[in-house]
Amino acid sequence: MIAERRGFDSGVSLPRLGFGGGSLFGISGERGAGDVLEHAYTRGFRYFDTAPLYSSGLGEHWFGAALRRHPRDEFVLSTKVGRVLRPNCGVGSQDQLPFDLHYDYSFDGAMRSLEDSLQRLGICRADIVFIHDVNTRWHGDAYEQRFAEAMNGAYRALERLRGEGVVRAIGVGVKGADVCARFARAGDFDCFMLAGGYTLLEHAALDDFLPLCASGKQSVIVASPFNSGILATGAVEGARYFYEPAPAPIVERVRRLEAVCARYAVPLGAAALQFTLGHPAVTTAVCGYRSRDEVDTNLAWSALPIPAALWDELKSAQLIPSHAPTPRGAAPT
Repeated sequence: MIAERRGFDSGVSLPRLGFGGGSLFGISGERGAGDVLEHAYTRGFRYFDTAPLYSSGLGEHWFGAALRRHPRDEFVLSTKVGRVLRPNCGVGSQDQLPFDLHYDYSFDGAMRSLEDSLQRLGICRADIVFIHDVNTRWHGDAYEQRFAEAMNGAYRALERLRGEGVVRAIGVGVKGADVCARFARAGDFDCFMLAGGYTLLEHAALDDFLPLCASGKQSVIVASPFNSGILATGAVEGARYFYEPAPAPIVERVRRLEAVCARYAVPLGAAALQFTLGHPAVTTAVCGYRSRDEVDTNLAWSALPIPAALWDELKSAQLIPSHAPTPRGAAPT
């Protein structure tokens, strides 16, 4: 089993590793997706995260199909609000559901989004609900308007649902530690899902957001601890960084990270995963999985003993900040 870490005042306990996404498979691969998730369940995974965005609703469909066979109280499930799906017969294909995504951070939009998600999942409740993707990447000049809509609408809806016991915890899921910190100061959130924002390559969260959560006892879930690929694959041809081809400076930095890890016979992916989990505010690292082997590899990486000297050398080489917390010894599994 995967060791649990501290949870929220609501009583939610999260394991160190979570199973995320639902965007890695199309309709034709749904059976294989369910097989991978079921394998993860047998290996001890008990936290699963999805969203309407992932494969235009298909992610929630196959998460639900795989999880419904298990007792509901055995696992933690999270989804997100902020987008609603509308039918559009012109966009469907043999491997894609025929729906358009529309932003809606209003009170009613959040309520509808969650109700739709539960219907797609075929599951009676979600434990954690995140407000999804309120940042400049998606909204540009409309970011301030969207932030206000989210706090005046979706946040109020989730706050009510938490108060009524319909959901156990509420949070924000977004790329950008600065945006997460802004939400943390604006509302009473239990947790945050920071996408790729605290990794061997991304350290901005160290200076404000993570200390803020640690002091406020809010839990941080880091999605994409491998920055969507390159910290798992290494600096190979075609390596991905935030879903795009990795730029040259990132490739060079990863090569330097790999060189240090190689001196200690530690896979880069193991160092990346354990670095993310090494901060006391981070409860969980969530990854998407395409195969059983990836599940097994991450479990092994999360428990691999890593010499303290490796972290010391990464700090001496200024590849990670000198004040970054780092694991000492083997992690529990």
